[in-house]
Amino acid sequence: MQENHKTIIISLGGSIVVPDKPDPVYIKEFIDLIKEYTIQNIKFVIIVGGGKTCRNYQHALKQIRDVNNEDLDWLGIHTTLFNAQFIKLAFGDYAYNEIIQDPNDLQKSDKLITICAGWKPGCSTDYDAILFAQKVNAKSIINLSNIEYAYDKDPKVYPDAQPIIESTWADFRKILPNEWNPGANTPFDPIAAKQADESGIEVVIMNGRHLSNLKNYLDDKEFIGTRIK
Repeated sequence: MQENHKTIIISLGGSIVVPDKPDPVYIKEFIDLIKEYTIQNIKFVIIVGGGKTCRNYQHALKQIRDVNNEDLDWLGIHTTLFNAQFIKLAFGDYAYNEIIQDPNDLQKSDKLITICAGWKPGCSTDYDAILFAQKVNAKSIINLSNIEYAYDKDPKVYPDAQPIIESTWADFRKILPNEWNPGANTPFDPIAAKQADESGIEVVIMNGRHLSNLKNYLDDKEFIGTRIK
């Protein structure tokens, strides 16, 4: 992958790809939006998550036998591969013909759109997104999830939870757990947050279902979401 193009890193949550089942209408609209920006010679590296599908499999496996975190991580990685394959095929010839897992392989891509998946146990696709950003010297990541904002605590549990509009990594990391747990449903992987903090990478968290909002961000306009830097 040549680095003389602007490269945008998107962490595409599995909850967006497969909320309950694949949503072809949304995926087509997402693809059309990304293709619109490739006309401007902008590159996209899209890391696809496992989402609810991943957590459903992990939950089922834990009911069958005692499993360690590495086993659960491998199950999650293969879920991201399946979701990534769906997205790659949906892009057709616009995307590079392989799914990239190792950030060192990113240079093989000769397309403006590259689809990526989970890589190693011990972290989430949030962390993988950080690694890919470092590889192409990108200073920001768009994290597309099913929430409008990150909150100071779980809004499903605490009615008084407050949305975070802007935060430093130092403050944001205080609301995250200290360790990564496979299948954890946190606004951002704590291991990834630490790496982003140390690398000076900005992360924007927004609801990926609202494509007009994503377009606003891509066009440097006002958007709804959380900015952490």
